[in-house]
Amino acid sequence: MNWLAIAALNLALAVGTGAFGAHGLKARLSPEQLGWWQTAVEYHFWHALGLLAIGVLLRAGAALPSLPVAGAGASALWLQTGIVVFCGSLYAMALGAPRWFGAITPLGGLAFIIGWLWLAWSVTRG
Repeated sequence: MNWLAIAALNLALAVGTGAFGAHGLKARLSPEQLGWWQTAVEYHFWHALGLLAIGVLLRAGAALPSLPVAGAGASALWLQTGIVVFCGSLYAMALGAPRWFGAITPLGGLAFIIGWLWLAWSVTRG
């Protein structure tokens, strides 16, 4: 997969959702809903930047075969899953999804944790 392109798309989406929340939703959502939205945007940004770093690492690994990054692609996949599940569930709840929908949010957080741990393992083995 082209994780650099996916990261760039995620970063563009994070900017767009952040601007939409600040300008389009501010007057329509409760403070709690805006908080969910802001949390989603923040985590979206941080993990999209992580995807960008992994994309760079994978490109460097292709150029420098001695760099142990074989599992970094799996790490990126976990981070992307976290963005979809964690951020997506918060975006959805902010826009009116039932509160029980937030029960899946921690699964996205777990995906983030697995992604970062997988990256740590991937770059230290070898």
